Amino acid sequence: MGAPVSVGVVALDPVLEAGTRTTLLACPDLAVCEPGDARVAVLTVDRLGPAELDMVRTVRTHRTCPAVVLVAGALAPGDVLHTLAAGARGLLLRREADAPRLGHAVVAAARDDCTLPPGLLEEVLDRPADPRHDGGSWSDGMLSDRERSVLRLVADGHETAEIAQRLSYSPRTVTTVVHDITQRFRLRNRAHAVAYALRAGLL
Repeated sequence: MGAPVSVGVVALDPVLEAGTRTTLLACPDLAVCEPGDARVAVLTVDRLGPAELDMVRTVRTHRTCPAVVLVAGALAPGDVLHTLAAGARGLLLRREADAPRLGHAVVAAARDDCTLPPGLLEEVLDRPADPRHDGGSWSDGMLSDRERSVLRLVADGHETAEIAQRLSYSPRTVTTVVHDITQRFRLRNRAHAVAYALRAGLL
């Protein structure tokens, strides 16, 4: 047996944080520490929205670059794909996050594996995320035809000037379209926009 995996807890609610720490302390393969020193961070939230996804991204950019396992009280349709696109390596519903399951997810994340419960995995395999669903998704909507055309050419490796010429747009219009996409979905750059669109079934 190797050294225990260092794991920290990140939560906005101190009650959620305390409960998650208690669960992790029952896992023999884990060593609970401060999030800043952890190899894996467990982020515990009630529901998933823009602020929570930003927390996933922020934790991932810490100097130790910890893997993130998200534990959520409830998930809306499409949340699984949004979470994976934000960089999480594991996802559990809080009602299912007992010590064995949470410990398994943390150890898997430390190995750079991704774990999802069977029900959530079926969502990823069977159906792309649809930001138009009636459950109140945080997304602003599907890509427009213009956005999809621009993003497809970005995915093919074309530069701004080439895309503008092919679509009879100005370079400024192409730049604006890409910027709008990255801002709406809270993405870092063009490459992230293409990867997100593919994962979320938007392209």
